Amino acid sequence: MPLPKIEEVRKLNDQELAEAIVAAKRELFELRLQKATQRLEKNHQFKHLRHRISQMMTVERERQIAAAKAAEEASTDTPPTTDQQPDTQPETTEEE
Repeated sequence: MPLPKIEEVRKLNDQELAEAIVAAKRELFELRLQKATQRLEKNHQFKHLRHRISQMMTVERERQIAAAKAAEEASTDTPPTTDQQPDTQPETTEEE
């Protein structure tokens, strides 16, 4: 069985990705439990599952970075607004 491809993970939306990460971590826990009780027959499943989790977490982090970068660019594109009104009257001096 080949290792999973990252293209499959990139097709998921954010909600599905988060759910898949939780499900994979739960499955990894189950594998550890089976190993502890000596019921695990396929040891290679650890490698595949850890690989899959790392792919999903990488894609999730890439999306977080892209969202932060987009938010930063959006905040720098708009000019800062000031609440102060410009002075329309000329300043008077004491000499007058």
